Amino acid sequence: MAIEQQETGTAANAPVVSMTARATDKLKEVIAKQGRDDLALRVYVTPGGCSGFSYGMTFAEGKEEDDTLIEQDGVRIVVDPMSAMYIKGSEIDFVDALMGGGFALRNPNAVSSCGCGQSFRTADQSGTAKACSH
Repeated sequence: MAIEQQETGTAANAPVVSMTARATDKLKEVIAKQGRDDLALRVYVTPGGCSGFSYGMTFAEGKEEDDTLIEQDGVRIVVDPMSAMYIKGSEIDFVDALMGGGFALRNPNAVSSCGCGQSFRTADQSGTAKACSH
């Protein structure tokens, strides 16, 4: 997964997260290979990473009590409340690349990210981004 910064601000009524048509098609393909139509894509944020927070994605069998559920073009995305605060207005895309493509999250709330493509910092965090350590 990669992070791409956007210059535009997040609108108050923006969905927590949306997907491009390409990402939706790829997610449908992956879920079909699993043979599990009940799966949803869980998008989450965890503290840590070289810039302060890290993104993650996994499959979920269902929605937790406080999760936000987004249904788009036949796929479901679930996001927990803490993660939703940091990714509101983000868009998931699928990117093909020679050195490993995958799902990319474009987050308008990220003011900096590091080269690893999974870590970001928001405007209200103090400090500076650190180098990735792999």
